[in-house]
Amino acid sequence: MSNKQSLPDLVRQLAGQGTEKVKLAITDIDGILRGKLISFDKFRSVAEKGFGFCDVVFGWDSGDQAYDNASFTGWHTGYPDALAVIDIDTFRQVPWEGGAPFFLADFQEGGSGVGGGKDVLPICPRGLLKKIRQQAEGAGFRAYFSQEFEWFNFVAPEGAPGGAGSTGVSMHDLKPMTKGMFGYSILRASQGSAYFHDLFDLLKKFDVPLEGLHTETGPGVYEAAILYSEILEAADRAVLFKTAVKEIGHRHGILPTFMAKVSEALPGCSGHVHQSLWSMGDEGGSGEGGGKNLFFDGDRSKGMSPLMESYIAGQLFCLPHILPMYAPTVNSYKRLVEGAWAPTTVTWGIDNRTTALRVLPGGPSSTRLETRVVGSDSNPYLAMAGCLASGLYGIRNKLKLTIPSTTGSGYADKSNGVLPRNLWEATQAMKQSPLAAELFGAAFTDHFTGTREWEWRQFSKVVTDWELQRYLEII
Repeated sequence: MSNKQSLPDLVRQLAGQGTEKVKLAITDIDGILRGKLISFDKFRSVAEKGFGFCDVVFGWDSGDQAYDNASFTGWHTGYPDALAVIDIDTFRQVPWEGGAPFFLADFQEGGSGVGGGKDVLPICPRGLLKKIRQQAEGAGFRAYFSQEFEWFNFVAPEGAPGGAGSTGVSMHDLKPMTKGMFGYSILRASQGSAYFHDLFDLLKKFDVPLEGLHTETGPGVYEAAILYSEILEAADRAVLFKTAVKEIGHRHGILPTFMAKVSEALPGCSGHVHQSLWSMGDEGGSGEGGGKNLFFDGDRSKGMSPLMESYIAGQLFCLPHILPMYAPTVNSYKRLVEGAWAPTTVTWGIDNRTTALRVLPGGPSSTRLETRVVGSDSNPYLAMAGCLASGLYGIRNKLKLTIPSTTGSGYADKSNGVLPRNLWEATQAMKQSPLAAELFGAAFTDHFTGTREWEWRQFSKVVTDWELQRYLEII
Protein backbone atom coordinates (compact mmCIF):
# COMPACT_ATOMS: atom_id res chain seq x y z
CA MET A 1 0.00 0.00 0.00
CA SER A 2 1.15 3.55 -0.59
CA ASN A 3 2.96 5.56 2.06
CA LYS A 4 0.98 8.35 3.76
CA GLN A 5 3.78 9.95 5.79
CA SER A 6 4.71 13.58 5.40
CA LEU A 7 8.06 14.26 3.77
CA PRO A 8 9.73 15.50 7.00
CA ASP A 9 8.52 12.41 8.88
CA LEU A 10 9.75 10.14 6.11
CA VAL A 11 13.17 11.79 6.00
CA ARG A 12 13.48 11.41 9.77
CA GLN A 13 12.52 7.74 9.53
CA LEU A 14 15.09 7.03 6.84
CA ALA A 15 17.77 8.97 8.69
CA GLY A 16 16.99 7.01 11.84
CA GLN A 17 17.51 3.78 9.89
CA GLY A 18 20.98 4.91 8.87
CA THR A 19 20.00 5.19 5.19
CA GLU A 20 22.92 5.92 2.88
CA LYS A 21 21.32 5.54 -0.54
CA VAL A 22 17.90 5.64 -2.19
CA LYS A 23 16.60 4.02 -5.37
CA LEU A 24 14.50 6.13 -7.75
CA ALA A 25 12.70 5.08 -10.92
CA ILE A 26 10.44 6.41 -13.65
CA THR A 27 8.53 4.42 -16.26
CA ASP A 28 9.21 4.85 -19.97
CA ILE A 29 6.69 4.53 -22.79
CA ASP A 30 7.11 0.71 -22.88
CA GLY A 31 6.44 0.33 -19.16
CA ILE A 32 10.11 -0.33 -18.37
CA LEU A 33 11.53 1.09 -15.15
CA ARG A 34 14.48 3.41 -15.70
CA GLY A 35 16.25 4.73 -12.62
CA LYS A 36 19.29 5.26 -10.48
CA LEU A 37 20.70 5.06 -6.97
CA ILE A 38 21.36 8.40 -5.29
CA SER A 39 22.89 9.25 -1.95
CA PHE A 40 20.59 9.98 0.97
CA ASP A 41 21.94 13.53 1.14
CA LYS A 42 21.04 13.98 -2.54
CA PHE A 43 17.59 12.57 -1.86
CA ARG A 44 16.99 15.09 0.91
CA SER A 45 17.91 17.93 -1.41
CA VAL A 46 15.62 16.86 -4.28
CA ALA A 47 12.72 15.13 -2.50
CA GLU A 48 10.52 18.21 -2.63
CA LYS A 49 11.72 20.21 -5.63
CA GLY A 50 12.54 17.40 -8.06
CA PHE A 51 15.66 16.49 -9.99
CA GLY A 52 16.95 16.41 -13.53
CA PHE A 53 16.63 13.15 -15.47
CA CYS A 54 17.70 12.82 -19.09
CA ASP A 55 14.66 12.94 -21.36
CA VAL A 56 16.22 10.33 -23.63
CA VAL A 57 14.06 7.81 -21.74
CA PHE A 58 11.23 9.09 -23.97
CA GLY A 59 13.48 9.33 -27.00
CA TRP A 60 14.55 5.73 -27.41
CA ASP A 61 12.99 2.28 -27.55
CA SER A 62 13.27 -0.72 -25.24
CA GLY A 63 16.64 -1.53 -26.78
CA ASP A 64 17.99 2.03 -26.32
CA GLN A 65 17.81 2.77 -30.04
CA ALA A 66 17.01 6.45 -30.62
CA TYR A 67 13.74 7.21 -32.41
CA ASP A 68 14.07 9.06 -35.69
CA ASN A 69 10.47 10.30 -35.66
CA ALA A 70 10.00 11.86 -32.21
CA SER A 71 9.46 15.60 -31.84
CA PHE A 72 9.58 15.79 -28.03
CA THR A 73 13.26 14.97 -27.82
CA GLY A 74 16.03 13.77 -30.10
CA TRP A 75 19.27 14.83 -31.71
CA HIS A 76 17.48 18.07 -32.62
CA THR A 77 17.01 18.97 -28.93
CA GLY A 78 20.31 17.67 -27.55
CA TYR A 79 18.52 15.32 -25.13
CA PRO A 80 18.36 17.73 -22.14
CA ASP A 81 17.28 16.91 -18.61
CA ALA A 82 13.59 16.92 -17.83
CA LEU A 83 12.12 17.62 -14.42
CA ALA A 84 11.33 14.46 -12.45
CA VAL A 85 9.40 14.87 -9.20
CA ILE A 86 9.43 12.15 -6.55
CA ASP A 87 6.06 10.84 -5.37
CA ILE A 88 6.73 10.13 -1.70
CA ASP A 89 3.46 8.20 -1.46
CA THR A 90 5.16 5.43 -3.47
CA PHE A 91 7.77 4.77 -0.77
CA ARG A 92 8.68 1.12 -0.44
CA GLN A 93 11.67 -0.86 0.75
CA VAL A 94 13.14 -3.56 -1.47
CA PRO A 95 13.38 -6.70 0.70
CA TRP A 96 15.76 -8.56 -1.63
CA GLU A 97 18.15 -5.58 -1.59
CA GLY A 98 18.54 -5.20 2.15
CA GLY A 99 15.47 -3.01 2.55
CA ALA A 100 16.75 -0.28 0.24
CA PRO A 101 14.31 2.67 0.09
CA PHE A 102 12.55 2.97 -3.27
CA PHE A 103 10.41 5.69 -4.85
CA LEU A 104 8.68 6.31 -8.17
CA ALA A 105 8.84 9.72 -9.86
CA ASP A 106 6.80 11.55 -12.50
CA PHE A 107 7.97 13.92 -15.19
CA GLN A 108 6.60 17.44 -15.08
CA GLU A 109 6.82 20.31 -17.48
CA GLY A 110 9.36 22.88 -16.39
CA GLY A 111 11.84 23.33 -19.17
CA SER A 112 15.33 21.91 -19.30
CA GLY A 113 16.75 20.97 -15.95
CA VAL A 114 15.18 21.46 -12.53
CA GLY A 115 12.88 24.25 -11.84
CA GLY A 116 9.16 24.86 -10.92
CA GLY A 117 7.24 22.39 -13.00
CA LYS A 118 3.52 22.26 -12.39
CA ASP A 119 1.81 20.21 -15.07
CA VAL A 120 2.56 16.60 -15.87
CA LEU A 121 4.57 16.01 -19.00
CA PRO A 122 1.96 15.04 -21.64
CA ILE A 123 3.89 11.95 -22.77
CA CYS A 124 4.64 10.60 -19.28
CA PRO A 125 2.64 7.35 -18.84
CA ARG A 126 2.14 7.75 -15.10
CA GLY A 127 1.23 11.38 -15.59
CA LEU A 128 -1.36 10.42 -18.20
CA LEU A 129 -3.03 8.02 -15.80
CA LYS A 130 -3.11 10.70 -13.10
CA LYS A 131 -4.86 13.01 -15.55
CA ILE A 132 -7.51 10.40 -16.40
CA ARG A 133 -7.97 9.58 -12.71
CA GLN A 134 -8.56 13.28 -12.03
CA GLN A 135 -11.29 13.27 -14.69
CA ALA A 136 -12.97 10.34 -12.94
CA GLU A 137 -12.80 12.02 -9.55
CA GLY A 138 -14.13 15.24 -11.06
CA ALA A 139 -17.17 13.26 -12.19
CA GLY A 140 -17.64 11.84 -8.68
CA PHE A 141 -16.07 8.41 -9.25
CA ARG A 142 -13.29 6.58 -7.44
CA ALA A 143 -11.75 3.94 -9.70
CA TYR A 144 -10.58 0.64 -8.22
CA PHE A 145 -8.44 -1.52 -10.48
CA SER A 146 -6.17 -4.52 -10.46
CA GLN A 147 -4.13 -6.35 -13.06
CA GLU A 148 -3.32 -10.01 -13.31
CA PHE A 149 -0.37 -11.39 -15.25
CA GLU A 150 0.55 -14.65 -16.91
CA TRP A 151 4.21 -15.23 -17.74
CA PHE A 152 6.69 -17.91 -18.73
CA ASN A 153 9.62 -18.86 -16.50
CA PHE A 154 12.78 -20.28 -18.06
CA VAL A 155 15.89 -21.71 -16.46
CA ALA A 156 18.62 -19.16 -17.15
CA PRO A 157 21.67 -20.81 -18.81
CA GLU A 158 24.70 -21.20 -16.60
CA GLY A 159 27.15 -18.36 -17.09
CA ALA A 160 24.50 -16.04 -18.51
CA PRO A 161 23.51 -13.88 -15.50
CA GLY A 162 21.80 -11.34 -17.71
CA GLY A 163 19.63 -13.96 -19.37
CA ALA A 164 18.82 -14.31 -23.05
CA GLY A 165 19.72 -11.47 -25.36
CA SER A 166 22.28 -9.80 -23.09
CA THR A 167 25.03 -12.40 -23.45
CA GLY A 168 24.34 -13.86 -26.86
CA VAL A 169 22.13 -16.64 -25.50
CA SER A 170 19.32 -17.56 -27.88
CA MET A 171 15.76 -17.97 -26.67
CA HIS A 172 15.91 -21.39 -28.32
CA ASP A 173 18.53 -22.42 -25.74
CA LEU A 174 16.22 -21.72 -22.83
CA LYS A 175 14.39 -24.54 -21.06
CA PRO A 176 11.08 -23.97 -19.27
CA MET A 177 11.15 -24.19 -15.50
CA THR A 178 8.63 -27.04 -15.56
CA LYS A 179 7.33 -29.32 -18.30
CA GLY A 180 3.97 -29.82 -19.91
CA MET A 181 0.55 -28.20 -19.94
CA PHE A 182 -0.48 -28.26 -16.30
CA GLY A 183 -2.62 -25.29 -15.21
CA TYR A 184 -3.55 -24.95 -11.55
CA SER A 185 -1.02 -27.63 -10.70
CA ILE A 186 -0.11 -28.06 -7.06
CA LEU A 187 2.67 -30.47 -8.13
CA ARG A 188 4.39 -28.04 -10.53
CA ALA A 189 4.23 -25.21 -8.00
CA SER A 190 5.80 -27.49 -5.40
CA GLN A 191 8.60 -28.43 -7.79
CA GLY A 192 9.60 -24.77 -7.88
CA SER A 193 8.50 -24.04 -4.35
CA ALA A 194 11.43 -21.84 -3.24
CA TYR A 195 10.86 -19.42 -6.13
CA PHE A 196 7.07 -19.77 -5.90
CA HIS A 197 6.95 -18.85 -2.21
CA ASP A 198 9.58 -16.13 -2.53
CA LEU A 199 7.40 -14.44 -5.13
CA PHE A 200 4.39 -14.41 -2.82
CA ASP A 201 6.25 -13.43 0.34
CA LEU A 202 8.75 -10.90 -1.02
CA LEU A 203 6.14 -9.14 -3.14
CA LYS A 204 4.00 -8.66 -0.03
CA LYS A 205 6.96 -7.14 1.81
CA PHE A 206 7.48 -4.88 -1.24
CA ASP A 207 3.88 -3.66 -0.88
CA VAL A 208 2.75 -5.45 -4.02
CA PRO A 209 0.37 -7.92 -2.35
CA LEU A 210 -1.01 -10.83 -4.34
CA GLU A 211 -4.52 -12.26 -4.09
CA GLY A 212 -3.43 -15.49 -5.72
CA LEU A 213 -0.57 -17.24 -7.48
CA HIS A 214 -0.82 -20.47 -9.46
CA THR A 215 0.52 -22.32 -12.46
CA GLU A 216 -1.20 -21.63 -15.76
CA THR A 217 -1.47 -23.91 -18.79
CA GLY A 218 1.87 -24.12 -20.55
CA PRO A 219 5.41 -25.19 -19.59
CA GLY A 220 6.78 -23.03 -16.82
CA VAL A 221 3.83 -20.62 -16.83
CA TYR A 222 2.61 -18.84 -13.71
CA GLU A 223 -0.31 -16.49 -13.18
CA ALA A 224 -0.59 -13.91 -10.42
CA ALA A 225 -3.53 -11.73 -9.43
CA ILE A 226 -2.48 -8.51 -7.69
CA LEU A 227 -4.72 -7.28 -4.88
CA TYR A 228 -7.01 -4.50 -6.10
CA SER A 229 -6.54 -0.88 -5.04
CA GLU A 230 -7.16 2.70 -6.13
CA ILE A 231 -6.20 2.99 -9.81
CA LEU A 232 -2.85 4.81 -9.51
CA GLU A 233 -1.67 2.50 -6.76
CA ALA A 234 -2.91 -0.46 -8.84
CA ALA A 235 -0.82 0.63 -11.82
CA ASP A 236 2.21 1.26 -9.60
CA ARG A 237 1.86 -2.25 -8.21
CA ALA A 238 1.55 -3.75 -11.68
CA VAL A 239 4.65 -1.98 -13.01
CA LEU A 240 6.65 -2.88 -9.92
CA PHE A 241 5.37 -6.46 -10.05
CA LYS A 242 6.91 -7.12 -13.46
CA THR A 243 10.33 -5.79 -12.49
CA ALA A 244 10.21 -7.45 -9.07
CA VAL A 245 9.44 -10.86 -10.59
CA LYS A 246 12.47 -10.51 -12.86
CA GLU A 247 14.73 -9.49 -9.99
CA ILE A 248 13.49 -12.28 -7.70
CA GLY A 249 13.69 -14.79 -10.55
CA HIS A 250 17.31 -13.83 -11.23
CA ARG A 251 18.19 -14.78 -7.67
CA HIS A 252 16.76 -18.25 -8.31
CA GLY A 253 18.43 -18.76 -11.69
CA ILE A 254 15.08 -18.13 -13.42
CA LEU A 255 14.44 -15.89 -16.42
CA PRO A 256 10.81 -14.70 -16.39
CA THR A 257 9.38 -13.18 -19.57
CA PHE A 258 6.27 -11.08 -20.03
CA MET A 259 6.22 -11.42 -23.81
CA ALA A 260 2.65 -11.82 -25.01
CA LYS A 261 3.48 -14.92 -27.07
CA VAL A 262 6.66 -17.00 -26.88
CA SER A 263 5.52 -19.77 -29.23
CA GLU A 264 2.81 -20.16 -31.84
CA ALA A 265 2.19 -23.64 -30.42
CA LEU A 266 1.31 -22.35 -26.93
CA PRO A 267 -1.26 -19.96 -25.47
CA GLY A 268 -0.18 -16.37 -25.03
CA CYS A 269 0.21 -14.43 -21.80
CA SER A 270 -2.45 -11.99 -20.68
CA GLY A 271 -2.48 -8.93 -18.46
CA HIS A 272 -6.22 -8.74 -17.82
CA VAL A 273 -7.43 -5.58 -16.08
CA HIS A 274 -10.24 -5.75 -13.49
CA GLN A 275 -12.09 -2.54 -12.66
CA SER A 276 -15.06 -0.92 -10.96
CA LEU A 277 -16.20 2.61 -10.16
CA TRP A 278 -17.23 3.56 -6.63
CA SER A 279 -18.83 6.66 -5.19
CA MET A 280 -16.33 9.07 -3.67
CA GLY A 281 -17.43 8.41 -0.09
CA ASP A 282 -15.44 5.15 0.01
CA GLU A 283 -11.76 5.06 0.87
CA GLY A 284 -11.22 1.32 0.93
CA GLY A 285 -13.10 -0.19 -1.96
CA SER A 286 -15.40 -2.08 0.38
CA GLY A 287 -18.21 0.37 0.99
CA GLU A 288 -17.17 0.84 4.62
CA GLY A 289 -16.52 4.56 4.11
CA GLY A 290 -20.05 5.25 2.94
CA GLY A 291 -19.38 4.72 -0.74
CA LYS A 292 -20.85 2.05 -2.95
CA ASN A 293 -20.00 0.07 -6.04
CA LEU A 294 -21.66 2.02 -8.84
CA PHE A 295 -21.45 -0.94 -11.22
CA PHE A 296 -23.93 -2.96 -9.14
CA ASP A 297 -27.69 -2.67 -9.27
CA GLY A 298 -29.51 -5.44 -7.45
CA ASP A 299 -32.85 -4.46 -8.98
CA ARG A 300 -31.74 -5.42 -12.48
CA SER A 301 -31.67 -8.95 -13.83
CA LYS A 302 -27.91 -9.13 -14.45
CA GLY A 303 -26.97 -6.95 -11.51
CA MET A 304 -25.45 -4.38 -13.88
CA SER A 305 -26.22 -0.72 -13.30
CA PRO A 306 -26.98 1.61 -16.23
CA LEU A 307 -23.69 3.35 -15.42
CA MET A 308 -21.80 0.07 -15.85
CA GLU A 309 -23.54 -0.51 -19.16
CA SER A 310 -22.48 2.92 -20.42
CA TYR A 311 -18.93 2.22 -19.21
CA ILE A 312 -18.90 -1.06 -21.17
CA ALA A 313 -20.40 0.63 -24.22
CA GLY A 314 -17.62 3.22 -24.08
CA GLN A 315 -14.90 0.58 -23.95
CA LEU A 316 -16.40 -1.34 -26.86
CA PHE A 317 -16.78 1.84 -28.93
CA CYS A 318 -13.23 3.02 -28.27
CA LEU A 319 -11.47 -0.36 -28.44
CA PRO A 320 -10.63 -0.41 -32.20
CA HIS A 321 -9.34 3.18 -31.92
CA ILE A 322 -6.91 2.65 -29.01
CA LEU A 323 -5.79 -0.98 -29.21
CA PRO A 324 -2.03 -0.20 -28.95
CA MET A 325 -2.68 1.00 -25.39
CA TYR A 326 -3.46 -2.64 -24.56
CA ALA A 327 -1.37 -4.42 -27.20
CA PRO A 328 1.74 -2.26 -27.71
CA THR A 329 4.26 -4.60 -29.37
CA VAL A 330 4.60 -6.52 -32.61
CA ASN A 331 4.40 -9.69 -30.55
CA SER A 332 1.12 -8.63 -28.90
CA TYR A 333 -0.87 -9.56 -31.99
CA LYS A 334 0.49 -13.12 -32.10
CA ARG A 335 -1.50 -13.59 -28.88
CA LEU A 336 -4.74 -12.13 -30.26
CA VAL A 337 -5.69 -15.13 -32.40
CA GLU A 338 -8.72 -17.41 -32.36
CA GLY A 339 -8.83 -20.32 -29.98
CA ALA A 340 -5.86 -19.22 -27.85
CA TRP A 341 -7.66 -17.79 -24.79
CA ALA A 342 -7.39 -14.21 -26.07
CA PRO A 343 -10.15 -12.13 -27.70
CA THR A 344 -10.30 -11.24 -31.39
CA THR A 345 -13.71 -9.55 -31.65
CA VAL A 346 -15.55 -6.49 -30.31
CA THR A 347 -17.69 -8.41 -27.83
CA TRP A 348 -18.74 -8.63 -24.22
CA GLY A 349 -20.29 -11.41 -22.17
CA ILE A 350 -21.31 -12.52 -18.70
CA ASP A 351 -18.41 -14.57 -17.28
CA ASN A 352 -17.31 -15.39 -20.84
CA ARG A 353 -13.58 -15.90 -21.35
CA THR A 354 -13.78 -15.70 -25.16
CA THR A 355 -14.98 -12.08 -25.34
CA ALA A 356 -13.04 -8.82 -25.23
CA LEU A 357 -14.88 -7.74 -22.08
CA ARG A 358 -15.99 -10.14 -19.36
CA VAL A 359 -18.61 -8.96 -16.88
CA LEU A 360 -18.40 -10.47 -13.41
CA PRO A 361 -21.69 -9.78 -11.58
CA GLY A 362 -20.71 -10.71 -8.05
CA GLY A 363 -22.88 -8.58 -5.78
CA PRO A 364 -22.45 -5.12 -4.25
CA SER A 365 -18.81 -5.60 -3.24
CA SER A 366 -17.40 -7.49 -6.21
CA THR A 367 -19.32 -6.65 -9.41
CA ARG A 368 -16.66 -5.61 -11.88
CA LEU A 369 -15.49 -5.61 -15.47
CA GLU A 370 -12.51 -7.56 -16.78
CA THR A 371 -10.87 -6.16 -19.93
CA ARG A 372 -9.34 -9.28 -21.48
CA VAL A 373 -7.68 -7.70 -24.51
CA VAL A 374 -4.74 -6.50 -22.43
CA GLY A 375 -1.54 -8.52 -22.75
CA SER A 376 1.23 -9.17 -20.23
CA ASP A 377 3.53 -7.02 -22.38
CA SER A 378 1.42 -3.94 -21.74
CA ASN A 379 2.49 -0.80 -19.92
CA PRO A 380 0.08 -0.89 -16.94
CA TYR A 381 -0.23 2.90 -16.78
CA LEU A 382 -1.32 3.05 -20.42
CA ALA A 383 -3.57 -0.02 -20.22
CA MET A 384 -5.43 1.30 -17.20
CA ALA A 385 -5.59 4.80 -18.67
CA GLY A 386 -7.14 3.29 -21.79
CA CYS A 387 -9.71 1.32 -19.81
CA LEU A 388 -10.77 4.20 -17.60
CA ALA A 389 -10.74 6.89 -20.29
CA SER A 390 -12.87 4.84 -22.69
CA GLY A 391 -15.27 3.82 -19.94
CA LEU A 392 -15.67 7.44 -18.87
CA TYR A 393 -16.26 8.34 -22.52
CA GLY A 394 -19.27 6.03 -22.52
CA ILE A 395 -20.63 7.53 -19.30
CA ARG A 396 -19.99 11.11 -20.38
CA ASN A 397 -21.73 10.58 -23.70
CA LYS A 398 -24.53 8.48 -22.17
CA LEU A 399 -23.85 5.61 -24.55
CA LYS A 400 -26.32 2.74 -24.49
CA LEU A 401 -25.12 -0.84 -24.45
CA THR A 402 -26.74 -1.81 -27.74
CA ILE A 403 -24.31 -4.63 -28.48
CA PRO A 404 -25.93 -7.79 -27.08
CA SER A 405 -24.10 -10.04 -24.66
CA THR A 406 -22.29 -12.87 -26.42
CA THR A 407 -23.35 -16.36 -25.38
CA GLY A 408 -20.96 -19.06 -26.45
CA SER A 409 -17.86 -18.41 -28.54
CA GLY A 410 -16.77 -14.82 -28.88
CA TYR A 411 -14.54 -15.86 -31.77
CA ALA A 412 -17.60 -16.69 -33.86
CA ASP A 413 -19.42 -13.44 -33.02
CA LYS A 414 -18.02 -11.02 -35.61
CA SER A 415 -21.22 -9.00 -35.90
CA ASN A 416 -19.71 -5.92 -34.25
CA GLY A 417 -16.27 -6.09 -35.81
CA VAL A 418 -12.90 -7.71 -35.28
CA LEU A 419 -9.74 -6.27 -33.76
CA PRO A 420 -6.89 -4.94 -35.94
CA ARG A 421 -4.61 -7.80 -37.01
CA ASN A 422 -1.19 -6.32 -36.29
CA LEU A 423 0.60 -3.40 -34.67
CA TRP A 424 0.74 -1.36 -37.88
CA GLU A 425 -3.02 -1.59 -38.50
CA ALA A 426 -3.80 -0.82 -34.87
CA THR A 427 -1.39 2.12 -34.76
CA GLN A 428 -2.76 3.67 -37.94
CA ALA A 429 -6.29 3.37 -36.57
CA MET A 430 -5.22 5.16 -33.38
CA LYS A 431 -3.14 7.78 -35.20
CA GLN A 432 -5.96 8.72 -37.55
CA SER A 433 -8.69 8.67 -34.92
CA PRO A 434 -9.74 12.01 -33.39
CA LEU A 435 -11.13 9.92 -30.54
CA ALA A 436 -7.65 8.92 -29.31
CA ALA A 437 -6.54 12.55 -29.18
CA GLU A 438 -9.74 13.43 -27.33
CA LEU A 439 -9.14 10.75 -24.72
CA PHE A 440 -5.39 11.15 -24.18
CA GLY A 441 -4.43 14.51 -25.70
CA ALA A 442 -2.84 15.20 -29.07
CA ALA A 443 0.72 15.42 -27.70
CA PHE A 444 0.59 11.99 -26.11
CA THR A 445 -1.20 10.37 -29.05
CA ASP A 446 1.27 11.77 -31.59
CA HIS A 447 4.28 10.66 -29.56
CA PHE A 448 2.92 7.24 -28.65
CA THR A 449 1.76 6.31 -32.16
CA GLY A 450 5.12 7.48 -33.50
CA THR A 451 6.89 5.07 -31.16
CA ARG A 452 4.64 2.23 -32.29
CA GLU A 453 5.36 3.04 -35.96
CA TRP A 454 9.06 2.93 -35.12
CA GLU A 455 8.58 -0.46 -33.45
CA TRP A 456 6.89 -1.83 -36.56
CA ARG A 457 9.62 -0.48 -38.84
CA GLN A 458 12.32 -2.15 -36.74
CA PHE A 459 10.51 -5.47 -37.00
CA SER A 460 9.91 -5.10 -40.74
CA LYS A 461 13.64 -4.84 -41.43
CA VAL A 462 14.50 -8.14 -39.74
CA VAL A 463 14.91 -11.45 -41.57
CA THR A 464 13.08 -13.93 -39.35
CA ASP A 465 13.68 -17.62 -38.67
CA TRP A 466 10.40 -18.38 -40.41
CA GLU A 467 11.63 -16.77 -43.63
CA LEU A 468 14.91 -18.65 -43.52
CA GLN A 469 13.24 -21.99 -42.88
CA ARG A 470 10.66 -21.44 -45.60
CA TYR A 471 12.73 -19.87 -48.37
CA LEU A 472 16.44 -20.60 -47.88
CA GLU A 473 16.59 -23.84 -49.82
CA ILE A 474 13.33 -24.09 -51.74
CA ILE A 475 12.58 -20.73 -53.27
